[in-house]
Order: sequence, then C-alpha cells, then structure tokens
Amino acid sequence: MDSSSSKKLYILGLTRQGKTFRPSDWAERLAGVMSQFRPGGPQPGSHLAYSPWCIPTSVGAVKCVIVHSDLRDHEVMAWDFCMSFAKDNDLQVSDSLPLVDTGSHKP
Repeated sequence: MDSSSSKKLYILGLTRQGKTFRPSDWAERLAGVMSQFRPGGPQPGSHLAYSPWCIPTSVGAVKCVIVHSDLRDHEVMAWDFCMSFAKDNDLQVSDSLPLVDTGSHKP
C-alpha cells in the first residue's frame, strides 16, 4: 500500500493474524497523544479534544484510528509515530474504509 497517495489511513485494532489488539482503549490513547497536532497548531485547551487529523472510531465492533494525510503535511514526525505504532504492534492498516467481519477476530 502506498500511504502517500491516500487522504486517510485506517489503523485497525486487529493484528495481521486477526487478533484484537489490547488494551481496549488503545485508539483513544493514540489519538490523545496526537491531539496537539491540529490546524493552527496547539492552542490552550486543545489537549481536551482530538485532532481532526487523528480520530478514534470503530468499524463494526473493531476499534480504529483514522489518520488524515494533513497530519503528515503538518508534522511528518507525528505521522511517522502513528505509522510506527501500527507497524510495531503488527496492526492492519487500510487506505479505504475497511470491511471487517465482526465475528472473525479473536480476543
């Protein structure tokens, strides 16, 4: 997958082997760390809301984080952090909204 051509990447809370990634709040934690990276830069109180460039959500019953390419354009090290997080934890990454079989992942 060529992540440079996609506007959004989906980091799924599933390993490549199909196991659910733990801890269960990993998506909120990752997005919380990225909260300072936003249009206009960090502002007072910006740590209280997620960045529009790194948003935790779910696809079916699977937690995921949507990482927008504007994060890479604004701060490449923050983008690299997210991509390294996914790689280091062997998480699935997709450049389109993934179709997940909510019954097939293993705890």
